[in-house]
Amino acid sequence: MYTDLEIDALKEIGNIGAGNAATALSMMLSKKITIKVPQVRIIPFNEVSELVGGPEKLVAGIFLRISGDIDGNILIIISEQDARSLTKILLNYIGDTNCDLPEMEESALTELGNIIGSSYIAALSELTRLSLKVSVPSLAIDMAGAIISFPLSLYGYLGDTAFLIETEFVEGLAGIKLHYLMIPDDKSLKQLLKAIGVSTFEHNNSRRDGGI
Repeated sequence: MYTDLEIDALKEIGNIGAGNAATALSMMLSKKITIKVPQVRIIPFNEVSELVGGPEKLVAGIFLRISGDIDGNILIIISEQDARSLTKILLNYIGDTNCDLPEMEESALTELGNIIGSSYIAALSELTRLSLKVSVPSLAIDMAGAIISFPLSLYGYLGDTAFLIETEFVEGLAGIKLHYLMIPDDKSLKQLLKAIGVSTFEHNNSRRDGGI
């Protein structure tokens, strides 16, 4: 279904987006943030919950809607433990790890989702030359199955395919892992793959012709 060119381009988007996100977080926290090379996979949407620990695993989910030249959804999933670790770092605060996330911690996680979502979409837009924007993020703490069904409750239907970018921090936020999912609508998936193929082909030709 996907050509090697399209898969390579999607991996490049994952790498650039993760790098952009690390840079933005470094500026936000005033400390060096580095990541492992992201793992990029294309999976059926109905397999997502198993890949993040099972439908009953408690997670934080951050949802954003993509609009513009293509439509789709972004879902960032972080284990509850990593979410709590992140909020402590983001707020430089150590609280009771057994209590519910207070409002400030939820705001910090939402802002994190905004930074990460925007970073990946900027990478996608740059590579494909598509005009894209993302909505204000929304956050929920629940079981993975419920988190994944949340966009379905809003829009009734999602595309069958998800691009999963697994990102793990190795410095600054060491050991914290997140799953970034981009789920384009079916019509938009075709537009996205076409844009990825065309823009990558043009970029490679430009380099062969002496361009940068």
